[in-house]
Amino acid sequence: MSPSASRSLNAVGLLAVSLVLIAAFLDQFVLGELPCPLCLLQRVGFVGAAFGLALNVAFGPRPSHYAVTILSACFGGAVSVRQVLGHIVPGTGTYGSAILGLHFYTWALIIFGVIVLGCAALLFFERQFTGPDAGPSRATAFGSAMLALAAFLALANGVSTVLECGGGLCPDNPVSYQLLSDPRLPGR
Repeated sequence: MSPSASRSLNAVGLLAVSLVLIAAFLDQFVLGELPCPLCLLQRVGFVGAAFGLALNVAFGPRPSHYAVTILSACFGGAVSVRQVLGHIVPGTGTYGSAILGLHFYTWALIIFGVIVLGCAALLFFERQFTGPDAGPSRATAFGSAMLALAAFLALANGVSTVLECGGGLCPDNPVSYQLLSDPRLPGR
């Protein structure tokens, strides 16, 4: 696989991770389901995975960039496993709506696994790390658009988390944005 083909595949991966984050935002803002602390940590895993893919798109493929993606997906997967195990016992309830019979945290675990497997598979193609076009070059228009989308979603997740959790710990079962509903703030 050539470095330019690898960059294109990484841009498609970046789009896929961005779509996951967009789906989480739609659930948050359209359905009004605020993310729990574990959900927020899973979003951190997706943003970290997007960062590794973005490094490949922006600066060319490197094993270390894939490592960032894989480690971030492993982190997010571990958080997802924790949440799945917390809801697996009958009678413990669930968190959030189900999509095709599975909750977001279960889908997140599956997607993190796909990210790890996809990056591991891409690492087998060593030609992407060498060759005439392996050095730094400009990202394609699609790659640049995916970089901008991922950066916007990372920033939006940060802002949303600060609004939801304020300056302290996030509530286990959030029902409102703490920073927007705090009566101690001036003008409230």
